[in-house]
Amino acid sequence: MKVNPLIFRAYDIRGIAHTDLTKETSNLIGKGTGTYLQKISGPNLVVGRDNRLHSPELQKAFIDGLLSTGCNVTNIGEVTSPMMYYSVCKYEFDGGVTITASHNPKEYNGVKIVSKNAHSVCGDDLQEVLKLINDESFLIGEGNYVQKDVFEDYKNDIASKVKLAKPLKVVIDAGNGVAGKSAPALMRTLGCEVVELYCELDGNFPNHEANPEELENMLDLIAKVKETGADIGLGFDGDGDRVGVVDENGHHYSADFLLLLLSRDLLTRKPGAKIVFDVKVTQTLIDDIKAHGGEPVMSKTGHSFIESKMKEIGAPLAGEVSGHLFFGENYYGFDDAFLGAAKLLEILSKSGKTFSHLFDDVPSTFATPEFKAHTPDDKKFAIVDALVKHFTANYDCITLDGVRVNFTPNAWGAVRCSNTSPNLTLRFEADSQEKLDEIQAIMVEQLKKYPEVSLDWYKGTE
Repeated sequence: MKVNPLIFRAYDIRGIAHTDLTKETSNLIGKGTGTYLQKISGPNLVVGRDNRLHSPELQKAFIDGLLSTGCNVTNIGEVTSPMMYYSVCKYEFDGGVTITASHNPKEYNGVKIVSKNAHSVCGDDLQEVLKLINDESFLIGEGNYVQKDVFEDYKNDIASKVKLAKPLKVVIDAGNGVAGKSAPALMRTLGCEVVELYCELDGNFPNHEANPEELENMLDLIAKVKETGADIGLGFDGDGDRVGVVDENGHHYSADFLLLLLSRDLLTRKPGAKIVFDVKVTQTLIDDIKAHGGEPVMSKTGHSFIESKMKEIGAPLAGEVSGHLFFGENYYGFDDAFLGAAKLLEILSKSGKTFSHLFDDVPSTFATPEFKAHTPDDKKFAIVDALVKHFTANYDCITLDGVRVNFTPNAWGAVRCSNTSPNLTLRFEADSQEKLDEIQAIMVEQLKKYPEVSLDWYKGTE
């Protein structure tokens, strides 16, 4: 039996349940994963799952596959991805797996795999797993199986690292994802008054997509924060590894501004620290890290690239615009939305200010959200290569990941290939609306040369 190779993506495995991911294919992927992890790491693995309707059966089939290769499996049940990473690090497992499709629609499912120290198995490593499956080159053995609840250890560990100066009123929107099971309990342990919104686990995700990066998914949270007079609103994605924040006025912050607050806090304790971020962050963050005595380090976009760069240079903090926040200071270096949220609550509680006023001394700019321009997978890389060539010949550019074009010292635009979908992703920022419109028009003028690139995102097309 063959597995659809297209579900093996840049960072994880993701496909349609009952079509790409059946009990049979999940079992095969379990055998491939068990064989691979024993070769590079060891046989003792931890396995969790999200609350999708098909996750229990896919997890069981996957675990059966692992056991058949001789892996010893500890099933930690319904958990966030960071709780799986935590388990791998805290209890020194050889690797771990979460059955999850993060924020994807309900018909999807997937597999996230890590080796020792919660190091991501992705890219070429995932292709190795696929090759083992295609070759049916599996180890044979009989592993042991146990179950374990890790939440109390995890909750107490975070609570030991974060101390609120005063109680806060917090609205939590889990989008009916697995974060709803544990985020309210954690925040109450920290001393917060918690208002729960869509924290009931429901694999149909009936209210909105569990993706806090998109403003439309935060609208109910914004309304609830205003209605209840809360200090802050927290939105979590489908597997609890990304967080979105709204302030007391209902303003939604992209994660680069959350990273700005976290970096200021860190630099009071670790002057000169290196802070890693992706190519789409606001210039304000880069300038602010320098102004507070830190060293800004840009990385390619993507969980695995950020994680690798952090480890390579010994950075204690990192983040991505999409909402991943990574912590290496007195922690294990993986992305953890709950720890990120808890640290932001600590900063807010100690400041004596409202959340919006934490940004009083941060210069305001005009920035777009991240746009996605549909472009076929087989065309997108060549198009970005051509754009890199054009813009580097005419402007000051950063070409680490696609191209970030510095049109002026105060205006930039970035375009890169999405690693996970048939899209180009774009973002723009300038010091005035006029300049923002102008640089978008310059980019679009180039994109128009490639009819395969959708311009639906561009308001100037009317």
